[in-house]
Amino acid sequence: MSRLPVSTDTRVAATPLHLTFDDNNLLSELFGRHDENLVRIESQLGITTTVRGNQVAISGTPEAASDAREVLSDLYAMLKSGHPVGAAEVDASIRMVTRGSGSDRLPRMVAEDGIIRTQKRQILPRSPAQAAYVRALQTEQLVFAVGPAGTGKTYLAVAVAATMLVNGEVDRLVLSRPAVEAGEKLGFLPGDLREKVDPYLRPLYDALFDVMPGHKAGKLIESGEIEVAPLAFMRGRTLSNAFVILDEAQNTTPVQMKMFLTRLGENSRMVVTGDLSQVDLPRGTKSGLADALRVLDGVEGVNRIDFGEADVVRHALVTRIVRAYDRQPKTEES
Repeated sequence: MSRLPVSTDTRVAATPLHLTFDDNNLLSELFGRHDENLVRIESQLGITTTVRGNQVAISGTPEAASDAREVLSDLYAMLKSGHPVGAAEVDASIRMVTRGSGSDRLPRMVAEDGIIRTQKRQILPRSPAQAAYVRALQTEQLVFAVGPAGTGKTYLAVAVAATMLVNGEVDRLVLSRPAVEAGEKLGFLPGDLREKVDPYLRPLYDALFDVMPGHKAGKLIESGEIEVAPLAFMRGRTLSNAFVILDEAQNTTPVQMKMFLTRLGENSRMVVTGDLSQVDLPRGTKSGLADALRVLDGVEGVNRIDFGEADVVRHALVTRIVRAYDRQPKTEES
């Protein structure tokens, strides 16, 4: 297969780079249906490929050709480890190779502890920030994850927490959110307390059911080993031997945030996620997340991971939407 170069850069390597694979049975999955994975790599990196048997020749600038070789090697390693490869994995590998370095490179993540093995699927970090985040979730006691929607802040935290619960590393998983959304007030919503609260907690349930079979999650919720509750329910408690996640933390007040953080008990981990550009608190109310990041800056044992538009992994259009909004002037809403 040979195609016209995507890039017009004249610094093309005189000799193509060659990559040889030892298992022909995996090549159809590596290249994708109608070679869609190769086309995707060519388009994003500005290279061309020529396939002969189990060998791929890569033509392009030296840097781009080297990146493409790394991407193909990464994806092949994923297939050999039993992880499927599709468009999302191709994009993730390109992000890891072109934006990561050292221990953030994907081959290390495949070979070592970067894979999150949940009861429903294996989950791999899809950006250098996600790789750092997974390592922090697995090793640190308190982690703040800050950045836009679609960067995997909550999903990865739930995946790691659910895995630790199933493996017996913690006794409980507590998922919480402040009940503040778009100016709505719970008292004006129909239904009893559960019916009022559940819509605010639904994203946490969605993440949980995506990494754990529904019947298993249901039993653990019924037994109390998994608790999904509004932030107000955390007051007066000490959470020991637990993995505790506070989502949408930008909508806490400083008092609420201090209350939550001081619930931390022995052998517990806490993760606080939020997007400071999406604060739904009343005008003039300080965000507890922003306040905590300021107060706890430099405090030993507190880890902060910042995500940006380059880490958005939901859909390519989401990245473009985030970028478009970020370009807008920072003005007060009318």
